[in-house]
Amino acid sequence: MVKLIALYRKPADAAAFDKYYYDVHIPLVRKVPGLRKIEITSITGAPMGEAKYHVMAEMYYDSMDAMNAANASPEGKAVFQDVMKFAADVIIPFFGEVRA
Repeated sequence: MVKLIALYRKPADAAAFDKYYYDVHIPLVRKVPGLRKIEITSITGAPMGEAKYHVMAEMYYDSMDAMNAANASPEGKAVFQDVMKFAADVIIPFFGEVRA
């Protein structure tokens, strides 16, 4: 299993970010073919004080090939275009293999 992680730094307007993220962006993400599961974490703190991150989204796929196909699909391209529109300056994406 492969996980694509989107880590979002704190935006200038957290309320506006959250409204768009949950009302517009996440419904687009849920349409991506091959997405097995999505977990969204609202980051509320850090061990050493205030967290510099606002949200972490973890999207699970069966394999790297499945994730690549999902990202290349029309729905995956729509998600990428949308995130560049509202969060290009706050997103840090990365992926990795999930191990037990």
